Amino acid sequence: MKNVALIAHDNLKPKMVEWAHKNKEALSKFNLFATGTTGKQVHQALNLPVTCFKSGPLGGDQQIGAGVAEGKIDAIIFFWDPLAPHPHDVDVKALLRIAVVYDVPMACNLATANAIINQL
Repeated sequence: MKNVALIAHDNLKPKMVEWAHKNKEALSKFNLFATGTTGKQVHQALNLPVTCFKSGPLGGDQQIGAGVAEGKIDAIIFFWDPLAPHPHDVDVKALLRIAVVYDVPMACNLATANAIINQL
């Protein structure tokens, strides 16, 4: 079973929950991991098991990055808001970098999320 990480910046969490709800059947075939609040919201909306890490600003992005480096995360769906300031921007950039280094598929928008989830 593949391991998929879900992350969404604050103003995109509703979009993540909506997307996850539309893709519940596909997501039920994966082990789901997520940063704190995103994972809780997805779990509540879908009633699927989600392993939650810390919130992004408290190290959750780095925990997911570590999972990528250890070969434990197969894909990342990250609804990232490039227009809003984030206090943990360096962590976000590190996660983007580690996904590229380890050639892990990473969606940063809805269109790519749909493509990845259908391809896995």
